[in-house]
Amino acid sequence: MNLSQLLDYLRQDEAFMQNVTCWRTLPKREAVFAPFPDGLDERVIPALQKHHITQLYAHQADAFSAIQEGKDVVIVTPTASGKTLCYNLPVLNEILKNPDARALYLFPTKALSADQVSELYELIELIGADIKTYTYDGDTPGAARRAIRQAGHVVVTNPDMLHSGILPHHTKWVKLFENLKYIVIDEIHSYRGVFGSNLANVLRRLIRLCRFYGSNPQFILCSATIENPEELAQTLIGRPVTKIDRNGSPSGEKHVIFYNPPVVNRQLGIRRGVLPETRRIASMLVNNGIRTIVFGKSRLQVEVLTRQLKELVKDPVGNSGRVRGYRGGYLPSERREIEKGLRAGRIDAVISTNALELGIDIGSLEACVMCGYPGTIASTWQEAGRAGRRFGASLTILVASSAALDQFIVSHPDYFFGASPENALLNPDNIYILLSHMKCSAYELPFHDGEGFGNAAGSEEMLAYLTDENILRHVGDTYHWSEEDFPASEISLRTAMTENFLIMDITDPAHIRMVGEMDRFTAPMLLHENAIYLHEGTTYQVEKLDFDACKAFIRKVDVDYYTDADLNVALSLLDVLEERPDASYGEINVTARVRMFKKMRFDTGENVGYGPVMLPETEMHTTALWWTVPDDIAAAFGKDDLQNGMLGIANLMRIAAPLNLMCSPHDIAVAYQVKCTFTGKPTLILYDNCPGGVGLAEKAFHMREILLRNCLEIVTTCPCEKGCPSCVGPETEIGPTGKQMAENLLQQLLNR
Repeated sequence: MNLSQLLDYLRQDEAFMQNVTCWRTLPKREAVFAPFPDGLDERVIPALQKHHITQLYAHQADAFSAIQEGKDVVIVTPTASGKTLCYNLPVLNEILKNPDARALYLFPTKALSADQVSELYELIELIGADIKTYTYDGDTPGAARRAIRQAGHVVVTNPDMLHSGILPHHTKWVKLFENLKYIVIDEIHSYRGVFGSNLANVLRRLIRLCRFYGSNPQFILCSATIENPEELAQTLIGRPVTKIDRNGSPSGEKHVIFYNPPVVNRQLGIRRGVLPETRRIASMLVNNGIRTIVFGKSRLQVEVLTRQLKELVKDPVGNSGRVRGYRGGYLPSERREIEKGLRAGRIDAVISTNALELGIDIGSLEACVMCGYPGTIASTWQEAGRAGRRFGASLTILVASSAALDQFIVSHPDYFFGASPENALLNPDNIYILLSHMKCSAYELPFHDGEGFGNAAGSEEMLAYLTDENILRHVGDTYHWSEEDFPASEISLRTAMTENFLIMDITDPAHIRMVGEMDRFTAPMLLHENAIYLHEGTTYQVEKLDFDACKAFIRKVDVDYYTDADLNVALSLLDVLEERPDASYGEINVTARVRMFKKMRFDTGENVGYGPVMLPETEMHTTALWWTVPDDIAAAFGKDDLQNGMLGIANLMRIAAPLNLMCSPHDIAVAYQVKCTFTGKPTLILYDNCPGGVGLAEKAFHMREILLRNCLEIVTTCPCEKGCPSCVGPETEIGPTGKQMAENLLQQLLNR
């Protein structure tokens, strides 16, 4: 059955259609072309024509013209719209005119870097020019690195390698820095939160070195569709940009289906599990020979689905290579092998986290299934764009979980298909992150009195602090690095903290191997002793988590369950930064501890046991917004009613905040206290779930009325009687009056 036949079959299938909340068919879109612009080198046009490109899309021509005028630009068009040519054309054009010119390409992942190099190299071959293009990352052989530093016209890398492998060794890259004309940064919507805040500081270091070597490169940035691409781009590079968003690319017909699993307990609002429903739909696609990508929201989902779908396609001798898992934590060689298998058509289905969300060419896939809402509208469109990249018809099915955010999206399709309301937020001046990169920058190049660090405030105070700590030495008018350590090696761009835990497989004591890594805050939840760790569908048990050595030791086991841990959190106030009659914004300390874990069966999800977790507490200094309930409003509620109402609002806020802040629900945390430890009143607290904060709580503080109104809209439009997982939470959690109490409390807070 081909895709067209399958779509006809699904339309006639009553059991399937009764769970479909929306089936939106996006029509085929014709291209909007523009002629080749003036100033394009005459050698480029014949090469493009050999590549079957006889004219440019409108946005490609607009970008070329703006870049030729010397502007920094951000190009904002959908997945598979030909953004690559927007930067390849001006870069190649400049190098053809000036062979000394250099360009630096930054991609968020190694996989995307490797993919883009092959496309650029193909175009260079067609031009027939001597333009050397190289990937420079952790997988680049040592023998090739010197040649790249000396001769590379286009150096393709990722932020991590720029941070730790290029900037600290800039004296070996003189040719690049002296002649750097363009810096290309693709997929900038992925640089939000901690990762984006780190990259903004890496770019401050890069611009500082370019100024030292006498160059002033232009920036070319590309983004998926978000609400604030200009703001994000300007925050990343610290200067104004021109937005290019007239999309001229064609697109095949797209079928987008929102599928809400059937209710199994109407009173409690509980639906059939998202994992078994996703497995059933993915199995149907694979069995019909439709090449499919399945996105899971977590490592756990990916590994459980991989294991189940591999069982489906296993041949008589046990081979199941037609189905593969793909996520961060796999070794680079394993990921490259899976990408090649996808392009070559040897793999029928891949189950991935958002690691394959970005624009890697993985060949012609026809269908995309999402196991739960990806968290943002931008990410959903990115994942949907992985199917139908060859302009044919494509199918995307979003399978909703019982999570409130999923339920809001599938029951409000017009909200989803309207303009994106999401903002990508980052905070380059996060004190943890900024101080780390000031250290790196001082190691790379001494600071002089009065010298700033990009547009960061308080550079002099930072330098004075580092001098007091004997990290820098102030001699004359210059701050010199005075430690033996190499600061960049201690800093991960993906987290505000420095240590990652290495995961070591000790199944065979003679061949101990590293199979992945995990950040410090996630490790206690997933790598505590006796936890089940999943990798490529294989189950491992954690034998030991060594906090001091930052290592977890795992051993292969054959079990039919996985584990899930419970986290206990305590909050204390550090400082109030801004105060209003209804709410405040400031800094808090979060103390977290994992105390126990549950064992859950793979097939049914039932709880089959539990155990204690003996790990130390972790502390986090972050930013928060908190609402206090005035005494007269609190007095109008009984104690139980007030507690249930506040719990309901906290659950609603976990839906409303991610919708407006373009963050994963895991990026923020919402808590409530009937008698708060630092206000003495009933208080609702929303905080950034990362050290130092990345601006989410601050943004929420300035849009707090909008958030409360969104919470009220969600609770009043939900069809449940007394609460469900789609709004305030199930009745068993919030009590029989909890929904009404949350609605009453929200109305009174908004009336104030």
